[in-house]
Amino acid sequence: MTYYNKLVRSGISRRSLLRGAGAGMVSTLALPGYLRAQTAGRIRMAYITPATGPLGLFGETDGYTVQKIRAALGGTITAANGSTYELEILERDSQSNPNKAAEIAGDLILNDEVHLMVPASTTDTILPVMEQSELYETPCISAGAPWQAVIMPRGGGEFDWTYHFFWGLDEALNTYVGLWNGLDSNKVVGMLFPQNIDGETWGNEDYGLPAPTRAAGYEVVIPGYFQPRTNDFSAQIAEFKAKGCEIIGGIAYPDDLKTFVTQCNQQGFKPKAITVAAALLFPGGVEAMGALGDGMTTEVWWTPAFPFQSSLTGQTGRQIADEWEADQKRQWTQPLGYSHALIEVAIDILKRSADPLDREANREAMAATDLSTVCGPVRFGGTPHKNICTMPIFGGQWVKGANWPYDLKIVDNTVNQLFPPEQKIVPIAW
Repeated sequence: MTYYNKLVRSGISRRSLLRGAGAGMVSTLALPGYLRAQTAGRIRMAYITPATGPLGLFGETDGYTVQKIRAALGGTITAANGSTYELEILERDSQSNPNKAAEIAGDLILNDEVHLMVPASTTDTILPVMEQSELYETPCISAGAPWQAVIMPRGGGEFDWTYHFFWGLDEALNTYVGLWNGLDSNKVVGMLFPQNIDGETWGNEDYGLPAPTRAAGYEVVIPGYFQPRTNDFSAQIAEFKAKGCEIIGGIAYPDDLKTFVTQCNQQGFKPKAITVAAALLFPGGVEAMGALGDGMTTEVWWTPAFPFQSSLTGQTGRQIADEWEADQKRQWTQPLGYSHALIEVAIDILKRSADPLDREANREAMAATDLSTVCGPVRFGGTPHKNICTMPIFGGQWVKGANWPYDLKIVDNTVNQLFPPEQKIVPIAW
């Protein structure tokens, strides 16, 4: 049973929890006493990320970005009421565990009495934090998971306290089809889904990938869902081979995809394209496959080529990526843009709030968001859902790089025409 369900089913009241709860976590931002005395109060913003665990690649840029923006702000913000407030950012690691994410969110809401929740990435972190935030009437802004994955499991209706900006599965599908349409294939697509909430969402026949892929003229082959961290994909590969699949689509995490691709090569299964969400987002995930990583394709959330600037620092995407590479001695990675954009939106909410120490005022400011971020414009206009703003998505292919082992190149702009493709897609050459 999740932490969320335990709270609901036990009938424990918020007041009881507050009385019985232990001390909150240590503050991550402290101002000198004289400066605290000059502010109108302390705003507590909670930033929850999968910093460790199997989804750690999604969170690897978050702590870095929080520190950069914290330094840029200098520890305070000025709100719409003209008052200056101390800003405390409480960073927490969900450990890639949805139960842990729910537990952390409950503690932050009930013990630390945070004014704004900011879950950074992945369904396993965002969805349970959203549930807690809605239950305990705490404003929550998030990004970094297809919007259906954090709306549909909660019934798909409208919500008061939880808003999210990212692309949707329908847009990912159109991107995948755009990629595949660039290849000469037999249009038989094998789909790879894990047995978890992401797999169930992406594999859903109503709003996931299979039915719309068929509608686009492709035959779909779906073997049994695989258990995450499995060491044997023989059954899936055998069915893909038997059905003549020339394309593989779906979702998997880096360790699982590396095992799958390695076994495909060993068992003589050589598709023309492998287009997988999650695992192929990151340079590290592709590099881990060695030579087999060349030619992998994926959706692209963000690249330094995006033509937008940060509302906080004025930096372009290229400047943010270059700074990361110089500081970290590592290649830029897609979540870097969203780490930055999410904090942009969170700070903008607090700045526009009539009273950033009041959750209701922050909720109203969140719903009224209209901001251009490094990832693009964020505005909740009611389409496709009251609590959602959809964001740009492209199709990309990993090719041998100049300064790094692989570079991610835009090869399809079917869904968004912000800029033309950098090159054409080519079949995997194993």
